[in-house]
Amino acid sequence: MNEFKDKVALVTGAASGIGRALCEELNRNGAILVLADINREGVERVASDLTRAGGRASAAHLDVSRIEEVQAVIADAIARHGRLDYMFNNAGIGVAGEVRDLDINHWRRIVDINLWGVICGTTSAYSVMVKQGFGHIVNTASLAGLIGYPTMTPYSTTKFAVVGLSTSLRAEAKGLGVKVTAVCPGFIQTGIFDSAETVGISMKDLLAKLPFKPIDATSAARIILRGVARNKAIIVFPLYGRVVWRLRRLCWAFGNPLDAKTVRDFRESRAEAQTETP
Repeated sequence: MNEFKDKVALVTGAASGIGRALCEELNRNGAILVLADINREGVERVASDLTRAGGRASAAHLDVSRIEEVQAVIADAIARHGRLDYMFNNAGIGVAGEVRDLDINHWRRIVDINLWGVICGTTSAYSVMVKQGFGHIVNTASLAGLIGYPTMTPYSTTKFAVVGLSTSLRAEAKGLGVKVTAVCPGFIQTGIFDSAETVGISMKDLLAKLPFKPIDATSAARIILRGVARNKAIIVFPLYGRVVWRLRRLCWAFGNPLDAKTVRDFRESRAEAQTETP
């Protein structure tokens, strides 16, 4: 993918998961990388690994929910490299549990990172790219942002919003030389499962109840970059994701049995956990 050779790309959530895999693939394709993550030690380690492998990578500590920090990282990238070609807004967290068991702090935390983080990254990069007359913003949403996912309602809420932000801005940006893409993957083997907060169910039980087998982050990164190179509006994968999405677009009720099974399985585990609690 020569599209990325010598291009300046900023990736948030770069210390692990899809973010790290994107950086590794972009590095293989000759990009100049700025890696950002709230995990300072982790992102510095990834940047160091890429540099030792012959890449061009620098690390930045970043809380994506703080607009001033996002603007500063972007300004520094431009000061160093003269432009910003790609902005990958990838940082995110997960919260699993029924809404009846969650409190407002669960909602605030995930909205701060998954939605405000993307808004901060998108608007900050967009203002720069409009002035440049070029650039591509890539926002990581989720299949859950297209079809919903019961028992992960706050997560789905933020991802629906990211899809709406991306597709709406894409129309505005087209005449200004800026591209915008929403990435909507199904289940991916990433650290988001390790860091996700679960309420009413253990992470082990949650993973055991997933309706589809997760794919590895490297494969996901390659699919994403192929879609970005083709300037796709929405990148949906893997195959089951595209099938389920298309069925729900034809008739929303097609997804009702899968939703019902997800809720039923979750409540069985929830009941077992309550029974085991002394």
